[in-house]
Parts: sequence; structure tokens; C-alpha cells
Amino acid sequence: MSVKKRKFVTLSIGEVARRTDLKVSAVRFYEDEGLIQAVRSAGGNRRFMRSEIRKVSFISVAQRLGFTLSEIRSELEKLPDDRAPNKKDWEKISRSFRDVLNQRIAMIERLRDRLDGCIGCGCLSLEKCKLYNKDDWAANSGVGPRWVIDDRRAAK
Repeated sequence: MSVKKRKFVTLSIGEVARRTDLKVSAVRFYEDEGLIQAVRSAGGNRRFMRSEIRKVSFISVAQRLGFTLSEIRSELEKLPDDRAPNKKDWEKISRSFRDVLNQRIAMIERLRDRLDGCIGCGCLSLEKCKLYNKDDWAANSGVGPRWVIDDRRAAK
């Protein structure tokens, strides 16, 4: 007995949502934002190429990693419009995001290590604490959480 393979040329918005574990409204939003593309059927329904599933999944993961829609859009614009993206196309995006992710990982590790040190040291001394900012002297060296972001202490 032969098994017929079901080949979808396009998918409905509901199928894309189901396959990517997102709500239909999220898929619609991504299309409205120009992050993915759909064609319209004769009845006016959105139809998506299967390759859009990978884009939707990429968008979802990238958002969870803290990338903005603008950053995601910038990367997706590097993908070809005339064909489904291949492995080399996706590797280009991966390289772009890898540097940013490595920087974020380093920052998170610095924060984690400092928190472990503060909680675990038991000194209870605001005079000896590395993160204590007595008399707000760090304000003279700039704004923001510099000690966590760039790992440099403000000069006393």
C-alpha cells in the first residue's frame, strides 16, 4: 500500500500559529510589522509559505532573548525574498546575534557573581562592600549601572 504524502504549498494563519505555539494574533502582528510575509488566497485569507514558520520561530526566540523587533527586523531583512532561507542564510544571522548574546551573558554572569559575593560574604559592612556607593561618589563618574554593564568601578 502506498502512503500519500501531504504536501502543503502554503499554510493558513491558524496552522502557522499552531506549529509555532503562538496565538493567531501574534502571527498577524508579525505580518503587520513586516517581519513575515503572507499571500492572500482567492477568498482573501492569509496563506504563508512553510519557510515563514522558521522566521516566526526565530522571532519568538529572539524576543525571549531580549532582542527588539527593530533588531529582529534588521536581521530578517538580510534573508532572501525570492526563496526559502538556507543554512548559510541563517548562519549569517546567527553570527550577528552571537556577539550580542555573548556580551549579555558576560553581563549576567558579572551580576550573578556580585550577587553571590554580596549575599554569601556575610560581612554586613557597608564600608567594605564592593557595590556600596557611600555618599553617592559614583555619580561623579557618570550615570547608569556601570558596575554591572561594563564591569568598571567608578573612580573614587
